[in-house]
Amino acid sequence: MASLSERAFLRHVVATLAYRCAKTLRGAPPEFATWRAAETTRTPVEILAHIGDLLDWVLWLAREKSVWNDSEPLPWVEEQARFHAALAALDAYLASDAPLATPWEKLFQGGLADALTHTGQLAMLRRMHGAPMKGESYARADIAVGRVGPEQAPADPKFEFD
Repeated sequence: MASLSERAFLRHVVATLAYRCAKTLRGAPPEFATWRAAETTRTPVEILAHIGDLLDWVLWLAREKSVWNDSEPLPWVEEQARFHAALAALDAYLASDAPLATPWEKLFQGGLADALTHTGQLAMLRRMHGAPMKGESYARADIAVGRVGPEQAPADPKFEFD
């Protein structure tokens, strides 16, 4: 059974993912969604759909069993809303006292770590597309457990860089 501190860690990871990915999505030009860096790479909207699938999978694993769904990407704005809804559902489950059916370490090392990796890919693709966002010292970011929507705290300009 996961302890309160282990669940708090997972919730902090979810909030960190919300902060980092929201920053990556904010201000991206509309054409970025379907831009392809190379013939064999995913588009940003395909990556975001995959992140949504990962979050759904982590919630399934937390609740009861492994259920994987390979979703067709929604339009960009809808896929962003799906991402935040999936974060909210996962965070709500982690905030509850319902048992974790999968060890917390597996939830982190699988789907959550993968979602963080894909968030970094989105940031890299933005730079390649010519629409970079500022880097940031994320250790100083205002990340709050439970804040998983698109409205994240603004970055402190003292800790952002090009």
